[in-house]
Amino acid sequence: MKLDKIDYAVLAALQENGRLSNVELAARVGLSESACLRRVKAMEEAGVIQSYSAVVNGANVGLPGSVFVRVSLDRQQEDQLDQFELAVKGVPEVMECYLMSGDVDYLMRVVVKDAPDYERVHHTLTRLPGVARVHSSFALRTVLKRARLPLEAQAPKTRRKA
Repeated sequence: MKLDKIDYAVLAALQENGRLSNVELAARVGLSESACLRRVKAMEEAGVIQSYSAVVNGANVGLPGSVFVRVSLDRQQEDQLDQFELAVKGVPEVMECYLMSGDVDYLMRVVVKDAPDYERVHHTLTRLPGVARVHSSFALRTVLKRARLPLEAQAPKTRRKA
């Protein structure tokens, strides 16, 4: 799906406030309500908009800790990567997991209550298929955490008429 400047404006508005009504969204981006709804539906169907969610403060719900976990597998064959990836999806404390290039195979962000809670999660992680090594680093403080993509840099520029 090719996005235009208005699509990017719709996405930016929804990233700022995913609870905007279609009426509010249409007014904000300068579209009729029906045209706005068509664009949003098209972006949902194309997978540009994956889902809607609330951003929950982990510290306020008893999960203040973030641990960055680097995992090395004992071999990097496709079947083992697939098995690991399927299994890690079943660990609810794993918030993000990335297949990496470089000296480790995966990088994950795990949320925990405290160090003893991480010990429990670590026990689970070390038993996932193919895991050879697990290296963990506790985040001391969050300096920056963004949920919004920098869409302004991606939006098509409007040409000025001479």
